[in-house]
Amino acid sequence: MSLGVIMLVHADLDRAAQVARHWATHGCPLVVHIDRKVSEPASKAFQKSLADLDNVRFAPRVDCRWGTWSLVAATLGAAETMLADFPSVGHVLLSSGSCMPLRPVEELVDYLADHPRTDFIESVTVEDVPWTIGGLHHERFTLRFPFSWKTRRRLFDAYVALQRKLGVRRRIPRNLQPHIGSQWWCLTRETLSAILTHKSRRAHDRYFAKVWIPDESYFQTLARALSHHIESRSLTLSKFDLQGKPYVFYDDHLQLLRRSDCFVARKIWPGANRLYDAFLASAAGVPTKAEPNPQKIDRVFTAASERRMIGRNGLYMQSRFPRDRWDIGKTAAPYSVFQGFDEVFTEFAPWLARRTGARVHGHLFDWKKVEFSGGDRVFAGGLAASAALRDRNPRAFLTSLIWNTRGERQCFQLGPYDRQDINDLIRWDPNAQISVISGAWAIRLFQSDMDFEAKRREAAWMQRVEDHFLGQIRQRGLPARIRIWALADFLDDPMEHLQAILDEIEPSAPRRLAEVPRMADLTGFGAFLQNLKNAGMKPYLTGDFPVDAAPADMLPGGQRPKLVT
Repeated sequence: MSLGVIMLVHADLDRAAQVARHWATHGCPLVVHIDRKVSEPASKAFQKSLADLDNVRFAPRVDCRWGTWSLVAATLGAAETMLADFPSVGHVLLSSGSCMPLRPVEELVDYLADHPRTDFIESVTVEDVPWTIGGLHHERFTLRFPFSWKTRRRLFDAYVALQRKLGVRRRIPRNLQPHIGSQWWCLTRETLSAILTHKSRRAHDRYFAKVWIPDESYFQTLARALSHHIESRSLTLSKFDLQGKPYVFYDDHLQLLRRSDCFVARKIWPGANRLYDAFLASAAGVPTKAEPNPQKIDRVFTAASERRMIGRNGLYMQSRFPRDRWDIGKTAAPYSVFQGFDEVFTEFAPWLARRTGARVHGHLFDWKKVEFSGGDRVFAGGLAASAALRDRNPRAFLTSLIWNTRGERQCFQLGPYDRQDINDLIRWDPNAQISVISGAWAIRLFQSDMDFEAKRREAAWMQRVEDHFLGQIRQRGLPARIRIWALADFLDDPMEHLQAILDEIEPSAPRRLAEVPRMADLTGFGAFLQNLKNAGMKPYLTGDFPVDAAPADMLPGGQRPKLVT
């Protein structure tokens, strides 16, 4: 007993002829159906290219349209020709012009000889599958679909809506339970003959002629009713994306296809010369008894589906812009945001860069400039140090910076005197590490040469801005890692707090700090805060700061300051 192959051809006839010749020259009788939409000259040229093969036949031509009965009609005509002209055929494999055998044909013939009465066809009930695409499940069997969805979509949708409104329900033929599955099957001669010669064939054909996508249900339903033994799986590897479209295999999928151990694969890109050369070679590989196992590569397709649907963390592009509610990282890598640290420490940025190896920027969101590390005018990915360009889309500026520097930790300063447009992004970003010394902006005012009244107004404005920011990042359930200290509390033990920050940036290098960066001279700072209070502006975000003393680290002998109330 031999294997017969039915091939449905509608495009790329040169490649289809190459595969057809491969089947035929390896002892497989072949029946080819050429879509009626193919021009007559092209059809005759295709037939002429195979004229030297005595085991090739051509089925009556049908104008095939996706989702309609025409595909089943074309297959039935080819199947009748196969059974009539090749009595030695034991199994019949349905394939397309874009299918390709992945293993030697002899292996497939031997495999089928070991399963002489087994039908290999995916056949499952609608309730058991989650992958029906298009919103039609049971309705594909209970409504009528006389119109093509692709060419007459409005009429298709209107007729479906009308039937739903009228409560139309078609009667399913007796003794049939609808099943669906892959179009690409391999049936025994006995089962296929039973389908073609069934006494209710005409009734079956009339019913399925108005079923939605009957090529996925006609043979699947009738084989389930007539077969002696069904293996509910296809010998053809065919994978579909989330839109129900088949994945196309290219040259770089060569090793992936080999790992599947499948006998046939669909759908092969016609320009994949490497695949055609590798799999249609006379010695296509070492014979093996391995079972087809597409599950071995399923994880690749699962990852591809997730990548296509969700994207990559922190990658934004015109073709796929993640929605805010999707569970996807807003940025590509962890980064740190420091507020108040460059006021407390005079050389915080270079110290942090030396200590951690991170790239430490200044105020990236200053109103007038962009302070890249080292004073760069252009940074990774062509980001310009232009406030005007940055302000067109601050969110995209930050996400691009993190994306373009993956593998290097980025840190930058933030303050109430910077633009606040980025706050919503960083507080909802799991990659963000936000450390805030509240009230540290007062040190900048203390050191400035503005007159006191101007300082008071500026302090009131900065405190309002920072207080709003703190209210945002103190909300429960935020994914960002957030630490907040009042200025007085931080200065009480700065080394401990810096150590906690560094342990999070460098979890693999938990070395204890031996020193902290040089602190700003705060002599008289407590009196400055008291003067602000006396002028009617209470700097409550700084915490309880001594009035006339500097922090203990700055006093002779390391004496602790006393709190004056």
